Amino acid sequence: MKEFELKYGCNPNQKPAKIYMKGGSELPVTVLNGRPGYINFLDALNSWQLVKELKEATGLPSAASFKHVSPAGAAVGLPLSETDRKIYFVEEHAELSPIACAYIRARGADRLCSYGDWAALSDVCDAATAAYLQAEVSDGIIAPGYTDEALEILKTKKKGKYNVVQIDPNYVPAEQECKDVFGVTFEQGHNNFKIDASLLQNIVTENRDLPEAAARDLVISLITLKYTQSNSVCYVKDGQTVGVGAGQQSRIHCTRLAGQKADNWLLRQHPKVLALQFVEGIRRPDRDNAIDIYLSDECDDILAEGAWQQTFAVRPEPLTAAEKKAWIAAQSGVSIGSDAFFPFGDNIERARKSGVQYVAEPGGSIRDDHVIETANRYHMVMAFTGMRLFHH
Repeated sequence: MKEFELKYGCNPNQKPAKIYMKGGSELPVTVLNGRPGYINFLDALNSWQLVKELKEATGLPSAASFKHVSPAGAAVGLPLSETDRKIYFVEEHAELSPIACAYIRARGADRLCSYGDWAALSDVCDAATAAYLQAEVSDGIIAPGYTDEALEILKTKKKGKYNVVQIDPNYVPAEQECKDVFGVTFEQGHNNFKIDASLLQNIVTENRDLPEAAARDLVISLITLKYTQSNSVCYVKDGQTVGVGAGQQSRIHCTRLAGQKADNWLLRQHPKVLALQFVEGIRRPDRDNAIDIYLSDECDDILAEGAWQQTFAVRPEPLTAAEKKAWIAAQSGVSIGSDAFFPFGDNIERARKSGVQYVAEPGGSIRDDHVIETANRYHMVMAFTGMRLFHH
């Protein structure tokens, strides 16, 4: 396939639209089902690069859940705990492959933002992954291959119109890449900077104890940021992103946004949330929305008389501000990465409220000394990578 005609571009008025290779080469992708659109392919190609690099850096099957050219979540294929299965809506005794675990955890990072996502897998999509995707609202998937059973399952989604794309795992892009904006062509070298644990050697804090698991999580945060619209900050714990703050104009707003998402991920594990009794037959997206409202300051919208009966079999008690604060305060072992330097210590102050103990950022601010001082105050480990990771 040398070119693929799209229904339209970013918006319905932007026609005609297509993807193709300059010079007439074959495209590195094959559409096995559906008709992906312009934004679908942007998500597909960005997300594939992310999971491919995660697999190379960690040696573990990796997955991502993309929305509007940024990851809602990314993860490696570590086993799910009993609590993970509950909060990600996985059957108690379902047999899961490592790649299925990777996608379930990636989507579970921010289930609200992953609604209607584009899924990306580093490994062949198997039946276990496809079966989980079948029950989720998703626009499409990219992977280096599909088992016959997985492909048959995916073809049943969206009345047979679910987008399934296969990519050549050996494809290497050209060294130079071009982009047209307002009739002007931009050209730059492809960002092939390799991210691995060697990037974390310049530890600038008094505490220099960086466990292997934390180093892995910092690498996950940095690779995720490499494919997240800037400015961006990413919180990671136990091999998965738990909060991605993308596209903000100020660094502190990235940190706050990502931190709020990390807090919500943690609060989904609170006993009161795990004990919520939903009405029979409620859909997963409705459960996700209900939990989000329940955890918010607008919880009365769903707990009021006449409203709660539409969602819950039994009216739940509110999760108080004091209970939320105490639960979040018990969080620890979280890692955070930033795609550019932290200009002020306020980012560290906000991050530690969400349990951050490990930090990776480029360094290079005129206030680096203040940022380091703040990290030392909370006995954090912080590495200066010396590498900016802007993505636009």
